[in-house]
Amino acid sequence: MREHGYAVVDVETTGLRPAWHDRVVEVGVVQVDGSGRVTGEWGTLVNPGRDLGPQRIHRISAADVRHAPSFADIAGTLAGLLRGRVVCAHNLPFDLLFLSSEFARLGAEAPLRPEAGVCTMRWAPHFMPGAPRNLAGCCALAEVDLSGHHDAVVDARAAAGLLGHYIARAGERVPWQGLFAGSAAAPWPDLTGAAAPVRRGVSADRDTPFLERILDRMPRVPEPAVADSYLALLDQALLDHHISPTEADALVDFAALMGLGRADLGRLHLDYLAALVRAAMAEGEATDAHREEFAHVTRILGLPGDAPARVAAGEGRPRPGVPFRLEQGDMVAFTGETEEERAVWEARARVAGYVPHPRVTRQVRLLVAADPDTLSRKARTARIYGVPIVTTEAFLRMTGR
Repeated sequence: MREHGYAVVDVETTGLRPAWHDRVVEVGVVQVDGSGRVTGEWGTLVNPGRDLGPQRIHRISAADVRHAPSFADIAGTLAGLLRGRVVCAHNLPFDLLFLSSEFARLGAEAPLRPEAGVCTMRWAPHFMPGAPRNLAGCCALAEVDLSGHHDAVVDARAAAGLLGHYIARAGERVPWQGLFAGSAAAPWPDLTGAAAPVRRGVSADRDTPFLERILDRMPRVPEPAVADSYLALLDQALLDHHISPTEADALVDFAALMGLGRADLGRLHLDYLAALVRAAMAEGEATDAHREEFAHVTRILGLPGDAPARVAAGEGRPRPGVPFRLEQGDMVAFTGETEEERAVWEARARVAGYVPHPRVTRQVRLLVAADPDTLSRKARTARIYGVPIVTTEAFLRMTGR
């Protein structure tokens, strides 16, 4: 028992049912010896190749997941952490259902059966009479720390604390002692995949401002077609007053493809700001809201703080073309989960005079996303067709709400 021990697991997922194409987005494993002592832990985000589902619950951003390995990339490491151990979790059937489904996608049958493991939720009433089902309630009764709930490693660590509490209460009579022989003998498939784990928050470290990622390597590029194409991308990126990591990648890639250096971009960004300022001035005197927007765009584009005043005084060339604007009757689509139902957002679109559409086609003018870096099928299609993607907050501003 001391040799093999336990593997306490937790997964965060895009939803509740693999049969509905829900996937694992984070997995945590805490290894515990037979006496209940933690001997190691491991965890990583997992790129599911789709939208992330209820992000308000697991708080995982698409910006972080875009750097994460797929399940196939970590399958070998995960199998090695579970092999030979009694698998444990809080609500074990749920976690094993998703892990088994992910292994099955790779053509591998993992020996993960609820009856062969320990469920800290199921055993809670045995060791703590009157215990609730949820992890937080059980941890409170057992005085186990749970700070950062719905983080896979944090929750696995808390479940490991519960397991240790149960083992201490059981003494020499651990009721599931007979499971160790079966777990030690269970055949695990040989799997590859040993990518480095990626934890939450990596986007802040890895997604440096896009201006810092563009090197000076070419002289000024005066061709209007190149300028217009870059500014069109910038139009789309700044619709929601924010350049997401995915949008930054597109700008960086295009700048590199066209040979645009920092000098070129500085000129184009000043032109963009000039068009924004002049459009506002054409409607009358600039308001505080206008000036706040000018300052925000100035910061995003890496321009000097006095740039709005300079362009108001005549610097910067007029931006050719017209900025993006939704018109009455335009089709819009929605992707991702928010605290409000999809029907509420579609109703807002209708009130504003737009037509909600269930899919992204070439005729759809805008995709509204809970997370602008989402990997949903709609978002992937929108990027192929050049359909702008904006946040829900930006859509509210565009509809005057």
